[in-house]
Amino acid sequence: MSTHDDGHTIAGWTGCAVGTVGALIAGVGITGWRPGIWLGLGVMALAVLVTWVLHLAGWGKAPGPRPASRQPMRLRDGAAREGHPGCVGCRLAGRRGPAKAPARREGEEQVARSAA
Repeated sequence: MSTHDDGHTIAGWTGCAVGTVGALIAGVGITGWRPGIWLGLGVMALAVLVTWVLHLAGWGKAPGPRPASRQPMRLRDGAAREGHPGCVGCRLAGRRGPAKAPARREGEEQVARSAA
């Protein structure tokens, strides 16, 4: 398995395929079939929406590399329901990710130890 782990998901590949079809349609529009430009741009916008919906359904991944055991493309991401920390797509959907405990400052850690 490769250490490169960007976009190797069902959501990523589906969005890429739909976007490529949109670019081809827009290209045909540029060469003479005028409605093709607008139709191609519409299909490319649809590619963004399809990728986002699949990501939210668990077929995408969180930002950054995954552990090797979670890298196969056909594995669904169970953390997608809560949202991925640092993920713009999840934030747009109102998913913030699992709540993190607030970080302690240096002085608080010493006070906590002395109180115990």
